[in-house]
Amino acid sequence: MSKNSDTLIAFIAGAVTGAILGVLYAPDKGKNTRDKLSFQLEKYKDKLSEMLGELITEHEHADTAAKAESEKVVNEAKGKADKLIHDVELLIDQIRNAKHV
Repeated sequence: MSKNSDTLIAFIAGAVTGAILGVLYAPDKGKNTRDKLSFQLEKYKDKLSEMLGELITEHEHADTAAKAESEKVVNEAKGKADKLIHDVELLIDQIRNAKHV
């Protein structure tokens, strides 16, 4: 199950990176590009938070035998997801601050 959470987090990170690169290389005004990036990053941050909540809910409903293993997986996924959310929030702040420069 740990492999599944790693795969999911890697997929989300790849999607975020792809969206950012796509917007950065698209010919558009800087303000429009920053607005698009902020919007996309907010969407990915919300989706990641939602998926993390679902993972925790599934863990809470797990059988006793599977609970120990699922707790390990949930804790690993939560740590990785929290770091991704933090990184996304930093990117959003950087993009928004660049608007005022």
